[in-house]
Amino acid sequence: MVEIIILPTPAEVGRVAAAKIASVVAKKPSAVIGVATGSSPQGIYADLQRRVDAGEISFAEARAFALDEYVGIPLEHPESYASVIQRDVIDPLGFEPSRVRVPDGRASDLEFAAKEYDAAIRAAGGVDVQILGIGANGHIGFNEPTSSFASRTRIKTLAPSTREANARFFDSLDQVPTHCMTQGLGTILEARELVLVAQGSSKADAVAAAVEGPLSSFVPGSALQLHEHATVVVDEEAAVGLKLADYYTYTYANKPAWQLFE
Repeated sequence: MVEIIILPTPAEVGRVAAAKIASVVAKKPSAVIGVATGSSPQGIYADLQRRVDAGEISFAEARAFALDEYVGIPLEHPESYASVIQRDVIDPLGFEPSRVRVPDGRASDLEFAAKEYDAAIRAAGGVDVQILGIGANGHIGFNEPTSSFASRTRIKTLAPSTREANARFFDSLDQVPTHCMTQGLGTILEARELVLVAQGSSKADAVAAAVEGPLSSFVPGSALQLHEHATVVVDEEAAVGLKLADYYTYTYANKPAWQLFE
């Protein structure tokens, strides 16, 4: 089942999730990391940067693949995910830029570019650990409700609620692209480990539906229930909808030392 870790604060969410990522890199310096954008993983990147600056870990040999990219947005736009990954991941964590890939939402043949992206992930040996956030409507990556659990990297139309949520990064809602290229749920599920983070009460319904609700394409995040090694790290506000919250807290507090990753 999905391992659910409930922590007091967003800062603790970032620290513990970062410890999970760091443990993978410590064992395999050439690890392939799946990186996400948005506000949810910012705490992870901040804590990983602290570890890099302290000389605890290095991403110099690691590779990374981003989850998604807007279609049609200029590469140099500050909110293109290529720009965001450069700013939030490559520069602060010391990745070699040539070893980090973002889907090409500007390709002349988007369908071919999507298939080539999946092929590149396979050629790299697959993703060792994938970082995920979750949208208020349950999407992971940009796999909006009704996405197939077998879907591959492809073009998707963004839901109005997703565009509205992302409008805070742009000057107006009209500037938010309507389409994206995203890793599919099937692509995401091929990663060896998944780490999803969520903070705040606005994500509580989505978290509960994803980890305690039925498997449903209406809640793309519920696909995590199909994965052998999925970890969901949330703060107390994002956990308010979980029926078994007390049990998850108890199991984490009593986790055997050999299972800990920090």
